[in-house]
Amino acid sequence: MGNRKKSADVYSLEPVGMLGEGFHLSAELGPEKLLSIQRRIHEKMDDYKDYSFSATEKRALMIFFDLAQEFDSLEEFFTICTAVPKFLFDLDCRLYLAIGPDEFVPVGRTENKAPVCSAVPLVKEYRGEHLFVPIRGNIELVDQLPFKPAGDVIGCFELYKIENLSPHQSLFFEKFVNRVGFQLHSKLLRRKGQEHLDFVRNLVKDVGHNVIVPNMYFKLFYNRLRDRIENIHKLEGEVENKPAEQLRNDLEQLYSGLVSQFNEIHSHYEQTSLFLETLLRRQHFEEGRYIVEKRPCNLLKKIIEPQLERYRSRFEERGIRLDISMGGVPDLEVIIVADVGLISQVYANLFSNAVKYTREATMGDGRKDKFTAYGWEDVPDHFKNGWDGLKLNVFTTGPHLSEDDRDKLFQPGFRSENVGNEYGSGHGLFFVRQVVELHGGEVGYEAQDGGNNFFFILPLGDE
Repeated sequence: MGNRKKSADVYSLEPVGMLGEGFHLSAELGPEKLLSIQRRIHEKMDDYKDYSFSATEKRALMIFFDLAQEFDSLEEFFTICTAVPKFLFDLDCRLYLAIGPDEFVPVGRTENKAPVCSAVPLVKEYRGEHLFVPIRGNIELVDQLPFKPAGDVIGCFELYKIENLSPHQSLFFEKFVNRVGFQLHSKLLRRKGQEHLDFVRNLVKDVGHNVIVPNMYFKLFYNRLRDRIENIHKLEGEVENKPAEQLRNDLEQLYSGLVSQFNEIHSHYEQTSLFLETLLRRQHFEEGRYIVEKRPCNLLKKIIEPQLERYRSRFEERGIRLDISMGGVPDLEVIIVADVGLISQVYANLFSNAVKYTREATMGDGRKDKFTAYGWEDVPDHFKNGWDGLKLNVFTTGPHLSEDDRDKLFQPGFRSENVGNEYGSGHGLFFVRQVVELHGGEVGYEAQDGGNNFFFILPLGDE
């Protein structure tokens, strides 16, 4: 054992793990940096001596620190922030967070029925037995917000029923709120990081479901194209033995088939390109969420018809009739303000499901039918802000979904009990819900005569 030699290579490995790939550990800090840290330690010792915090105040800081590490969720953290001053100093308080440049909402409070402050000050202020201490955001957090907060103030802590606030109390609560702010930064950044990671994971599923899986049809298209090319080769050997009229008919049929095949491949290519461009926008990755790029568009011409053409041959192969009986005038120009790429993928998912799950059904008049229908209808004053809605329907004949399935339809990974052997990931309707909600709309399901109606409602706002 004592003679065994150790390889020097063991000590030259770069540590990989919780610190990250390629993170280099330094054996020791430089003398200047070490001296700077030592100086700050002494300054802090002097500061806390000058603060002269009482035992209760020190206890409050320690309890807050411990509990802020112990509880993970933001909701629990907000409660801890307000509970510590209440339990240790019998002071009611509220914690506000910014949701816009000059708009704050209470996220933690000790009194549910007490009125909230309508105008949060951007500097520390004491008025009417209320102490307001702002929480300023650092650059890293402020840069990730979808708005620029006034004065970089991302929150505010309000303590009230404080009679004759002393300078010492003001200092202590300022230091307490500073610790609230530090923990808040840490938790918000961690949540943003987790949301970003979740978005990327979800995006991978979206690309797989909306682009990669449908692209398998390219193989089918190319096989059909190859068959037609082989038919041309066969026809070449039959030219001398065929009458001119029959030869002309065969050539026209081959030409028509090639044009049809070309259009199908080209349409699939255009939609795949649109989907990829939409899903892989740079802004999505920078923000860690889908960024909707709305613009006015013709619903039928720009969104529905391209997706119908993409799936028309698959409907025909399964003997599914296409119907326009779900409302809306077929040639009426309906203009909506939406993200064309994302809403197109909503219809692609709904039509894809229609191809797979449409079944023959007995209609109310006793006849049997097998069809998919689409259309739209106005829904006046549907949204709480008074906006009208546009209800967009995709109906499929077949047995109704069970009550249990209806509640889970738009949840991630859910597949109904009636899917049979049809391939699917349970991601399509969840994607539909995500996109529609990003547009301020809502999704739903209705059991109707002879089948199932899947719909979404978009707001028709001032845009």
